[in-house]
Amino acid sequence: MKKLIFLTFFSLFFFLSALPVKAETIAGASAPLVYNSFISTSDIEEIRLRKVKMAIENILKRYGSPMSEESDSFVKACIKYQIDCYLLPSIAGLESTFGKFIWPESHNAFGWARGYMMFDTWAEGIDTVGKGLRKGYLNKGALTVEDIGPIYSESPTWATRVNYFKIQFEKEEKKLTLLSSQFPVQL
Repeated sequence: MKKLIFLTFFSLFFFLSALPVKAETIAGASAPLVYNSFISTSDIEEIRLRKVKMAIENILKRYGSPMSEESDSFVKACIKYQIDCYLLPSIAGLESTFGKFIWPESHNAFGWARGYMMFDTWAEGIDTVGKGLRKGYLNKGALTVEDIGPIYSESPTWATRVNYFKIQFEKEEKKLTLLSSQFPVQL
């Protein structure tokens, strides 16, 4: 009986007096975070722009657009003029089914100047319309598609239809995030 009491007290003393283990130190050692493992803000923006470029390219190809090789031009214009990257291609989607139905050789997929303005290249048209949206709409307070619509077009459904295409581009970007190992998954 003395042995049993002694073992009980010894066991209690042993378990109660054990030093606490620093779990965070042990866990930290299994997956150390070092400065170089963090993704910088510029890297995150670069990754997002690659996804945007791919989303634009994928949608344009899906529609058989003659502009499908111009995703770089769309992204450059959105950065240069600080506009939503899906606004220009969405307008092109509505106004000309992404450049499929335009005045021959006009490269004016946006119905800009009622579709009569001629551009030498798709890139020139994209840049000119991007600049025009920035100066003539956004800088004057028309910040949303709904604000731009009544100025850009006489159609009361213009904004709704442009938003339809914007949603397609956004869905494509999300799909790329989920399906591609090149892009980190958003949590």
